[in-house]
Amino acid sequence: MRTGTANLPLHYGKAPRWLFDRMSKLAGEIATVIVEEHGTEDLLCRLADPFWFQSFGCVLGFDWHSSGLTTTACGALKEGLKVRQRELGLFVAGGKGAASRRTPQEIERLCPSVDKDPAELIYASRMAAKVDSAGLQDGYQIYHHTFVFNQQGMWCVIQQGMNASTRFARRYHWLSEGLEDFICEPHAAICCDEKGEVLNMVARESEQARETSTTLSREEPERLVTELKKLKRLELPSHHEVRLSDVHPDRLHAIFLKTYEQQPDDFESLLGMRGVGAKTIRALSLISELVYGVAPSFRDPVRYSFAHGGKDGHPYPVDRTNYDHSIATLEHALGRARLGDREKLAALRRLSSWGEQTKPRS
Repeated sequence: MRTGTANLPLHYGKAPRWLFDRMSKLAGEIATVIVEEHGTEDLLCRLADPFWFQSFGCVLGFDWHSSGLTTTACGALKEGLKVRQRELGLFVAGGKGAASRRTPQEIERLCPSVDKDPAELIYASRMAAKVDSAGLQDGYQIYHHTFVFNQQGMWCVIQQGMNASTRFARRYHWLSEGLEDFICEPHAAICCDEKGEVLNMVARESEQARETSTTLSREEPERLVTELKKLKRLELPSHHEVRLSDVHPDRLHAIFLKTYEQQPDDFESLLGMRGVGAKTIRALSLISELVYGVAPSFRDPVRYSFAHGGKDGHPYPVDRTNYDHSIATLEHALGRARLGDREKLAALRRLSSWGEQTKPRS
């Protein structure tokens, strides 16, 4: 299920090498402690929680409110686990830009160590990206996709889209546990402040629109193109969420021919077809409303930086000595635990419990 989204302002620049090296070490140590204490499933659930992930990025020393937290924290986790992933049974694929497009190849390369058909994991990765770019059209173009999975084949996705006009990024989290349907309400929790104008074909109330769009995709392309041209001439209701301006009927003819030839059985099959993207889904939803009066949903599902400081000096510059001490503390605790002395890890647990007890009560 998608467990949440988070909206973040776009910031430019990158983490300096001295900071990223430390982030990678600390991310690897934190992940290892969690896996050894609670298991890989627990870490995957935490990564799929947008609030926990935000806190994780802040503890690593990135800017608490920056969109770069997502890409840098994921990159640090991938780098930090590189030499210990087979030992832990936890694997990280994908990343930002070109790295995101290599996700299928990386999954396949890592899968000899996994009790799962790599095709299933590759399909899950691709559908998560398809849903958040074409099924849910919220104005954010996906540019970052990280796929984390364990030896048993449980997985989570952390991906981010960019809206250059609003200068915000939106982060999407997915978790395989409990996932029953890729295309009907795949999220369990959503969090952010920034709402947008959307076409939401994965909303429960879009079920009829999904069925009708699938039916239409099996029609001869000439009919669909004719209906689209009618739409161009009509005065439509002010559904600003569904824009005709960039839908060009003649250019979609080739895609409609492909869907006609393949005759998809359901909306998931339609969405998963290569070449079927946001414009195809938008066009079919518009024709569905025109021909059958079936409207899709326009509901937008969107509804600890003090540990080491932040890259840009907020709330204070990164304290390198304190950062190195944190890494050394975790390394030492893990080293002692592997020798049978778990007192250091037990002390960290007690410290966590004390922190909970001393929180101010509202």
